[in-house]
Amino acid sequence: MTKVFLIQELENLGSALRVNRNRIRDLVIDNPELFPFLLEISFNVNDKVSIKAAWVLELVCEQKIDWVAPYLDLFTLNIGKAYLDSAVRPLSKICNFIAITFNSKKDSILKNTLSKKHINAIIETGFDWMISNHKVATKAYAMNFLYIFGKNSDWVHKELKLIIQQNIPKESPAYKARGKITLDLINRQ
Repeated sequence: MTKVFLIQELENLGSALRVNRNRIRDLVIDNPELFPFLLEISFNVNDKVSIKAAWVLELVCEQKIDWVAPYLDLFTLNIGKAYLDSAVRPLSKICNFIAITFNSKKDSILKNTLSKKHINAIIETGFDWMISNHKVATKAYAMNFLYIFGKNSDWVHKELKLIIQQNIPKESPAYKARGKITLDLINRQ
């Protein structure tokens, strides 16, 4: 299986229906050698196929988050380069998976590989997403992973709290709801 083959599969994915995305997810999970190509395609941000790749990457990472471990440098160097909302949302969800895994009591390859440098890059990107013009889903995932990573860095919670409080009056009801949940979590610590 090659990168060209994976690109063809992504181009022929069809609509964003879950069944279509699951088909390519299963192809990648059954052929792990395709995973680095999927990452690479996801970060080819000026090509529309990167959106479909990011959709599939999210679904693969949902089941195989440890697969990201050898590629954390590539992932953290490139997540901030994505700018199309349809690609940024799944990347923010993957950052959330990474934070949840990091915070888990279970041992994992990802948890053992994730460095302070990687965490800082994810935090920086999360704050960029929070203050940029992104949709609420991206910001909701960012709130969650910033909250989780902020458990080990007081400044993260302070900055996150400030941004949420500043934005709540002008954001959507969904943002307000998620923001209030995050603020409650921060205030309980």
